[in-house]
Amino acid sequence: MSVFGHLLIGARAIPGANGAVRATNPATGETLEPAFGGATLEDLDQACALADQAFDSFRETTPEARAAFLERIAGHLLALGDVLVERCMLETGLPRARIEGERGRTVNQLRLFAATVRDGDYLDARIDPAQPDRTPLPRPDLRLRHIPLGPVAVFGASNFPLAFSIAGGDTASALAAGCPVVAKAHSAHPGTSSLAGLAIQRAVHDCGMPEGTFSLLFDSGRQVGRGLVADHRIKAVGFTGSRAGGAALIALAAARREPIPVYAEMSSINPVLLFPRALAVRAESIGQAFAASLTLGAGQFCTNPGLVLAVEGPDLDRFIAAAGTALAAIPASTMLTPGIHGGYACSVAAMEAHAAVKLEARGQEGAGHQGQAALFSTTAQDFLRHPELREEMFGAASLVVRCPDLAALRDVVASLEGQLTAALHIDEADHVQAASILPLLERRVGRILVNGFGTGVEVCHAMVHGGPFPSTADGRSTSVGSLAIARFLRPVCYQDLPEALLPEALKSANPLGLNRRVDGRLQLAR
Repeated sequence: MSVFGHLLIGARAIPGANGAVRATNPATGETLEPAFGGATLEDLDQACALADQAFDSFRETTPEARAAFLERIAGHLLALGDVLVERCMLETGLPRARIEGERGRTVNQLRLFAATVRDGDYLDARIDPAQPDRTPLPRPDLRLRHIPLGPVAVFGASNFPLAFSIAGGDTASALAAGCPVVAKAHSAHPGTSSLAGLAIQRAVHDCGMPEGTFSLLFDSGRQVGRGLVADHRIKAVGFTGSRAGGAALIALAAARREPIPVYAEMSSINPVLLFPRALAVRAESIGQAFAASLTLGAGQFCTNPGLVLAVEGPDLDRFIAAAGTALAAIPASTMLTPGIHGGYACSVAAMEAHAAVKLEARGQEGAGHQGQAALFSTTAQDFLRHPELREEMFGAASLVVRCPDLAALRDVVASLEGQLTAALHIDEADHVQAASILPLLERRVGRILVNGFGTGVEVCHAMVHGGPFPSTADGRSTSVGSLAIARFLRPVCYQDLPEALLPEALKSANPLGLNRRVDGRLQLAR
């Protein structure tokens, strides 16, 4: 399949007439062909109208039909083969192994949601039968299920061109919930987005889904993105990107006549806590593993370890020395876009120039849009005094905070904003101290891990990839794992509906074979 620069509006592929989007190879600076025409507001209106028209029929497709649809998308993505992989490599500068791994994760997400839809537990079906003889008042027949919110706008992410983009987790979970998707491609990888969009469009056709189930738009500016969030037919938004971008979308959504939820993943520095005994026993090995995590993917993972907290002393010095030695041997990596590279360089320069910060180590120098790794340090007192030291450096840079004692370390943790992850490096002798800080961490992060680093997010049922603001807009949700489907659902209660009018999930005969909570007790269908 060749790459061509058309909008996908329902079943149609049409050229955009509002400016042009062109990808750049960040490794060479080469402008890539073809040009992708930007959507007009009329194109946006058509895509949203089709999604709105498709909603009621798409949301009531059977679990098996919707699961098969998700699996068909996965199959079409795999069938693209090297065409998808090589285009993605050109647009991102990422190596083949990374792209192939991300494609596998994208396919696995689609298959996970197919299994989730078939299972049916996401509907949370509940039945409280009528009690006509109850005194002093009878109880009516009450039944509950979750239904999809409506059409969802999905914004492609720059740092994950497959897994968090057009066919990524937001799209997969929204489609699984029964929500049509209008996606906006990221301007950095329009060709990758086009190929993924064509895979979804083909699956819509193959499975006989309503035409407006999916559309893909390119935006030559910001008009289409803003218009998507403002459109009255869009009922939720999925976004992964900068804090400024997410905040702008949240403000747009809140200003609507009918405010809608924006599930935005934005900013996180993911603290790593090094406890005394673990540091004494294995400072060098932790430092080496930290350097590998910090530089993975040029440091452009949202779970990158951007902050290290530990009690100062010789053991912390050993960790810093080991991390510095490891960083010095790691080549600079090409960053995803010139803009991301420029922002990273500015952040590192500002940190290096800060009077309260010491440069501890640098990675190998790079050329062009390659990001050079950096490790800095400061004191707990200065970290608390200077809020700018808590800002994310999106790339392979991290700040070590030297704490005089564990009480100061707790104070630093208490000062942090919401985070996606926190990593604890502990030995058995550290368990009591770690237990004392866990409640504080639970209030600030979505995932707590031990003796590892947050880079690497498993796609499974128990994963949480979310956290309190500003790591995400809504800390009650996750963008990875089967629970992500809950973002695009809401409960509806049916009171005294005749059996013939009840949805399939709530009929007395349980034709869908669901696990259901009946009169407060879970009844297993299987």
